Amino acid sequence: MSQVSREFNYIVRLHGANLDGTKILPYALCELKGIGIRISTTMIKKLGLDPSLRLGTLPESDVKRLNKILDNPASGGIPNWMLNRRKDIKTGKDIHLLGSDLTLSIRDDIDLMKETRSWKGSRHARGLKVRGQRTKTSARKGRSVGVSRRRIQRERERER
Repeated sequence: MSQVSREFNYIVRLHGANLDGTKILPYALCELKGIGIRISTTMIKKLGLDPSLRLGTLPESDVKRLNKILDNPASGGIPNWMLNRRKDIKTGKDIHLLGSDLTLSIRDDIDLMKETRSWKGSRHARGLKVRGQRTKTSARKGRSVGVSRRRIQRERERER
């Protein structure tokens, strides 16, 4: 059994979230909402860190550098096409949102689509598929499927 260093942190605080220190760097960063494997590996390469390291073995200075690049990836050398909020509706800038900011902005976007009564907004409002998927045979979870005989018989009896 290998000995664990005293410097090892099992829980690392990054961008307001507790991350598992036992995971390898790229996968540990993926626990943050808004960070995928592609942008996490790019961030690690831009910082010059070893991707095979565990998050808990990083010194405090590297954790601060990671926090800084998470706050503003474009300033850390991440290309604009990798950011998740290109040409933001409110600011017009290319930004990258994480965590609850991302969730709130998505909700605001959906509400804006509903207000403007766009096609996607009306689909969201009715709880239907938005991106052109078929709905005849799939997407039936949570709704009544087919015809209920009992209901039809009751309706016929009421009509008589």
